[in-house]
Amino acid sequence: MPVAVITDSTASLPERTAKQWDISVVPVQVVVGDRVDDENRYDREDLLHKLRAHEPVTTQPPDPGAFFWNFQDAVSAGATAIVCLHISSKLSATADAAREAAQQVGVPVYVLDSGTTNMSLGFAAVSAARAAAAGAPVERVMSAADDRIRGSKELIYVDTLDYLRRGGRIGGAAAAIGSALSIRPILTISGGEVAPLARVPGTKRALGKLVDLAVQHAGDITVDVAVASAEIGDREHRLAGELRRRIPSLGDLALVQGSTVIGAHVGPGALGITVAPSQ
Repeated sequence: MPVAVITDSTASLPERTAKQWDISVVPVQVVVGDRVDDENRYDREDLLHKLRAHEPVTTQPPDPGAFFWNFQDAVSAGATAIVCLHISSKLSATADAAREAAQQVGVPVYVLDSGTTNMSLGFAAVSAARAAAAGAPVERVMSAADDRIRGSKELIYVDTLDYLRRGGRIGGAAAAIGSALSIRPILTISGGEVAPLARVPGTKRALGKLVDLAVQHAGDITVDVAVASAEIGDREHRLAGELRRRIPSLGDLALVQGSTVIGAHVGPGALGITVAPSQ
């Protein structure tokens, strides 16, 4: 394709979807002890076990070299321009690493800070890739991504406040009170940052509220929806069924394994629902 589309692993794109639309995915790195490696090189179950055991797990952006070689591969495949979509720069320096690598490539590279993450980013990458596959110029490819991002909503249920506290998202006192009262926060991405949306007592009520908010955002337009979690089980299937039943104009509904990079920050029990206008 004349325009290549690249994103990062926080987009939580299923591998089959990335292959279908020829989207290159650059993995963000996970740090466990002395090991620093791409998130897809870790055993997912082992990493989730470490998170549950409260072992230190942190993350860092990809090395610029990882972007450089992805850019070079795209050029070798015939790309005359590259559109690179990434997690909000307020959450990660991933876009900065891409910009550094872009200076060393012989074709124009357009690095877009999505201002979001998870499947809001994933859906945007698919929209860009669809436009590229149809032969659209680079400006139209970027516009397709931007339109999808602006209409998308991230809704995040957090099972425990501990991981947010460690990451500095909430204070220790708020975490202690929340745990004592079984308060479950529902979060969103606003202005490129994680922001509170609601606080609900109890897991069952919080998950119900999460679905209510997704239905409310969908309204009566046709939307694509993704349910993302580190592990896909009965809870995720049940919520997907509820969304299918309650959203009147549903396009695609996907159950996806969320990025372990995101899981490291919100905890292994977290769950995200993305609602995006269909294109």
